[in-house]
Amino acid sequence: MGIVVCLFFIVLTPLAIAGLALIHQGLGRSRSAAHTMLATLCAVSVAAIVFVLVGSAWAGYSGGPQHLFLAGGFPWDWLGRDRFFADGVFPVGRGTPVGLLSLCLQMFAVGIVAAIPISTGSDRWRLGSICAVSAALAAIVYPVFSHAVWGGGWLAQLKANFGLAPFTDVGGAGVVQVVGGFSALSVAWVLGPRQGKYADGIASAIPGHNIVQVLFGCLLALVGWIGLDAAGAMLFYRASPEQLVTVAINAMLAASSGLLAAVVTTRLRYRKPDSSISANGWVAGLVASSAGCCYLSPGQAVFIGIIAGGLATWLVELFEMTLLVDDPGGAISVHAGAGLWGLLAFGLLGPANGSRASSLLGEWIGVATLLGLMFPLIHGVNLLLNRLVPYRVDRDGDWQGMDIRELGSGAYPEFVIHADEFVPR
Repeated sequence: MGIVVCLFFIVLTPLAIAGLALIHQGLGRSRSAAHTMLATLCAVSVAAIVFVLVGSAWAGYSGGPQHLFLAGGFPWDWLGRDRFFADGVFPVGRGTPVGLLSLCLQMFAVGIVAAIPISTGSDRWRLGSICAVSAALAAIVYPVFSHAVWGGGWLAQLKANFGLAPFTDVGGAGVVQVVGGFSALSVAWVLGPRQGKYADGIASAIPGHNIVQVLFGCLLALVGWIGLDAAGAMLFYRASPEQLVTVAINAMLAASSGLLAAVVTTRLRYRKPDSSISANGWVAGLVASSAGCCYLSPGQAVFIGIIAGGLATWLVELFEMTLLVDDPGGAISVHAGAGLWGLLAFGLLGPANGSRASSLLGEWIGVATLLGLMFPLIHGVNLLLNRLVPYRVDRDGDWQGMDIRELGSGAYPEFVIHADEFVPR
């Protein structure tokens, strides 16, 4: 029965990808809408194939074979050592049910990681290089951190090795969201801004073309997030049925409070609520609550969501106006920023594993690993791939739009006139 329930939640997870895809294309320009949707499908497809055939061997699962080394008198489990081509779990019956379910869930989770930076690269990122990045994320980057947290690796063994609370990330705030958000930041640096975005060093507004689809995508994302969080809670933290109900309640509360925080913040800041930033607040609440989704009280979920929504709103403006990082969908702020907040918030507010200081230190070690190890790895991979498969479309493609340049036809050929009156050329 537990296998059926877990599989049910895993099957809901692709709705998170569908929701993000609608959000990303809606916040971009109409001339690149079809390209964004196709790029998301391609990224998810490449990531799924590469992860199952290659990355799953490195990601491993708790209780599976590992690569170990000794340092300071302690065994450090740093990478999985399963068979390639998922040969450790297939044919069915060779592996454990946990290994098989973990493979299925992480196949979709790595698809979310691959989809996140597509938002940031909107209107200028080539399809071929998107597929190359997705393959690298699934084969190398994601498995390294996934194994450390979800595969029984060294971050999950902090208590056994050092007497500290283990790094906890139930629904993937760090494993999925921050890794994807850091990939988005790296891609933004490699690509540079869209033409006309920072004429004379001043940010010009380039509004999204379909906010209705963006807001509908938020509702799809909610269902997918509940599936991801609940499946992670069951597989990696042995959550009880009652805790799975808590996952759904907390996801809704965090998303709602994140949205309302963004609505109020933009109302005070700009005199009217901003619908696109408010949508980002909704997703930021989901991201932040993922870290401890089954352990939080409703009040804690609301508080975490409020801070996440306000933080995402501030970070969107910081990156766009001050740091001059062109991120059309706000993926860096929503996934990296809110994800890091969610991890730290769980250390502060979640149930203490030992002392409060120990729990907070365990989360800090995970965050430090993301900042000090994973981000340099991600950016190094992107710099290398950009030399092999150039990321940026040429100047004409930037102005024509990615639909015409790479696909040969637009998403709305009969209804939209491609114009850029709102940006200086």
